[in-house]
Amino acid sequence: MEAENKNSLNLRINMFFFSTFIIFCVVIVRLAVLQFVEAPSLTVKEASQNTKNIPLPPDRGNIRDAAGAKLAYSNPVESLYITLMKDYNKTTEKGKKNRPEADKMAAQMADAFKQFGDGKNKPLTKDEIIEAMDLESKLDKGYIPRRIKSDLNEKEIQYFMEHKSDFPGIEIIEETTRQYDPETVAVQTVGYVKSFKRTEILKDYDEARKNSADDTNPGEIYTKDEIVGFDGVEESFQKELRGKNGYKVASVSSANIPEEIVDIIPPVKGNDVWLTINKEVQLQTEQAIKDQLVWLHSHPVSGQTHPEAVTGYAVAMEVDTGNIVAMASIPDYDTNIWKKGSASNADFDKLNSNYQNGAITPISSGKSKHGLDSGVLLGSTIKPLSVLIGLNEKLFTTTTPYNDTGVTYFGKEQKAVHNSQNHAYGYFRTPADAIEHSSNVFMVDKVGNALYSKFGKKGITVWNKYMEEFGLGVSTGVDLPNEWLGRKEYGTADHVPKSVGSAQAALVYASFGQGGKYTPLQLAQYTATLANEGARIKPQIVSKITDPSGKVIKTTKREVLNTVKFDASFWKLIKKGMNTNVNGAFDGFPYDYARKTGTSQQQVNGVNRDNGVFIAYAPRNNPKLAVAVVIPEGGFGAYSAAPVARKMFDAYDQVYGLDGVPKKPLQDKKAEEEKAKEASNKQQ
Repeated sequence: MEAENKNSLNLRINMFFFSTFIIFCVVIVRLAVLQFVEAPSLTVKEASQNTKNIPLPPDRGNIRDAAGAKLAYSNPVESLYITLMKDYNKTTEKGKKNRPEADKMAAQMADAFKQFGDGKNKPLTKDEIIEAMDLESKLDKGYIPRRIKSDLNEKEIQYFMEHKSDFPGIEIIEETTRQYDPETVAVQTVGYVKSFKRTEILKDYDEARKNSADDTNPGEIYTKDEIVGFDGVEESFQKELRGKNGYKVASVSSANIPEEIVDIIPPVKGNDVWLTINKEVQLQTEQAIKDQLVWLHSHPVSGQTHPEAVTGYAVAMEVDTGNIVAMASIPDYDTNIWKKGSASNADFDKLNSNYQNGAITPISSGKSKHGLDSGVLLGSTIKPLSVLIGLNEKLFTTTTPYNDTGVTYFGKEQKAVHNSQNHAYGYFRTPADAIEHSSNVFMVDKVGNALYSKFGKKGITVWNKYMEEFGLGVSTGVDLPNEWLGRKEYGTADHVPKSVGSAQAALVYASFGQGGKYTPLQLAQYTATLANEGARIKPQIVSKITDPSGKVIKTTKREVLNTVKFDASFWKLIKKGMNTNVNGAFDGFPYDYARKTGTSQQQVNGVNRDNGVFIAYAPRNNPKLAVAVVIPEGGFGAYSAAPVARKMFDAYDQVYGLDGVPKKPLQDKKAEEEKAKEASNKQQ
């Protein structure tokens, strides 16, 4: 028995030592794994828990015209930033915040700005500097530098460099402001920038705001003071222009105060965006509108001048490529007011709601004296399409004659519709004569009334289908923000507005251009579709994108949005009919061209106001360029809008050549030869 107890005790002792040995081995192995296997990852994890990423905004790319001229570019400036190196807020016994050190620094900064400022801007006050310092980190995390002032002058830079020890945490950082061509080239198309913190109303930046709230992806973080596109090409090509931000990796304390820089990832410069717009053609287009407005104020047409015409819009679009060569919205303004990310209240008030692109939207893009904007009724410019619809719906043929008596009637009440100025044009051999003479009564009898007789109220649906196929009432596809789609005032088959009256009235008025309001760009695309015999081309505003080294990384190509199939004889007739008299505006023009004038009428306070509208493409049989011009309250389109179009064609011919041969180089060569000849004669 004693022997058995002894053996049992020995067994228990052995088991204890064996268990202890096993546990010891496990501990040793685990320590080895921690030291040699997991140590690197644990070190990274520890570092990540004590480091933060501080974004570095990239240098924004340039926006260039078709020939390479810079229309928007970044200009380097020196800015003063401060990083909070301690908690400057102290709470008094009464619970109030006390910040003597911060107040002292802010007061010294304010004195320096007052002493060394260049006088261009009002010096920052102490309170403004305290607000910029964001002492309670309401706007930014504690370790993020706060911008105190941008665009320091040399004296300010020198002062803060010499007194750096007096301002813990300050640094002077090179960043950029946005600069725009001072000649105000296509400013509403180019667009403008704002600080990222001022983009709350734009959904385009929702993802950027989400990324900036989470620093796990530092390459996507936007700083609140970073300038970003807010309209035009600046906005629609933001990703290409911005590039990619860099960031500093800084170790921080538990109080979110940076201690040292661990690593720096440099930003990547943005790409250059090349527009299809040619600066020279654009400037001549803008000047043509300005000159024409002055002319309308002082030269009577049909017995009256037009001082109410103070705005004008024009688009030039290449028929074969869709390239927008000119897009003008007058009045324009100097977008350099936005170059630092915001405009002053005084500068913004001066804009008088004309800062958006009137070629694509009537909103905030200028108004005539009686409040008419760029979204005008088409007037007689719709008549080529009206005839196409009539032909395609077999309402008449290419050889149908018509006797124009100057007036016609429709509806139970037999409401009268007259031609402009009550003209009676007499016998038309074909519908082409109706287009050329701009006959309202033909359109009413042979298109509007005829559609209603054939389809009833569903005629509106038929009409609307054709409008959209030619780009009227739908997006043109242009790569610009805020495009207005137009307004179909004739309504739908199921709902005709009371102001129109009936489905028949809707079709009647729409047939001669008094039923839908559309933008100048939609008009230009419609004109190009006529020139292309049914191919609706996307308007291209950008030709290519290049990286900072100049390498082409993307180009745009001709893009057909839809094609309308009509009999070839229909297109031939339309082309022949687009031969409206333009009262001398194109005298001496060396090309045959297709055109249509328009005078759309809109009532303001019970008085009809005439808007000048004009469309054309040239050459007639080998179309190269389509143009559309709108002059609200300009009177007849032949007098107000056609002269602008003529100068647009001339400008394009000089630079590119309507026949494919640029005329300007030839003229320059001749001028050089004449100068050389004069110099030779003087020497003799």
